[in-house]
Amino acid sequence: MKNTKIRIILSVIILMSVAACGPTREVRRISADEVTDLSGRWNDTDSRITAQEMIDDVLGRIWLTDFMTENGKKPVVVVGTIRNKSSEHIPVDAFIKDIERELINSGKVQFVADKSQREDVRDEREDQQKFSSEESMKKFYKELGADFMLLGVITSTEDAYGGDRTVLHQVDLELINIETNQKVWLGNKKIKKYIGQSSLRP
Repeated sequence: MKNTKIRIILSVIILMSVAACGPTREVRRISADEVTDLSGRWNDTDSRITAQEMIDDVLGRIWLTDFMTENGKKPVVVVGTIRNKSSEHIPVDAFIKDIERELINSGKVQFVADKSQREDVRDEREDQQKFSSEESMKKFYKELGADFMLLGVITSTEDAYGGDRTVLHQVDLELINIETNQKVWLGNKKIKKYIGQSSLRP
């Protein structure tokens, strides 16, 4: 009986020792701009590059010159809904922020808050009518109306055979004149990735 207890205790100690010596994960800090693509899924690099290239394209087209010539001012742009219709989870809000950053930093357009942000700002403006001093409170009906809205959709197509697969991410954006519903620009960006068996091995 005593020998049995000793064997059990020794077995537990050995198992704990083996578990303690098991594999550990390496964690290290890397630059936020460094390209990392471990799974083949949409990632922060795809979001950043797509936003940069598509905004460079839309701001280099004739609609912008035509508008400024006709109106003598920079157009006011707002980003509307960008739908994720792909087969994977994509943080669309992060992609929208990348787009907004590129538009604002370009200096070529004026930019206004989206629908949900405007609601927060209007609530604040309403509170100011009650609680702020007359000289500091902001007035109603002074909002800058957008001339154009950017809308879009993200889709994906996958093909697989054995342990290999390819995935195609496609982003389609459209710039629409809010007053006339005229589409003044259509943009398309495709990112195709091959994920082979070797890339899945440690």
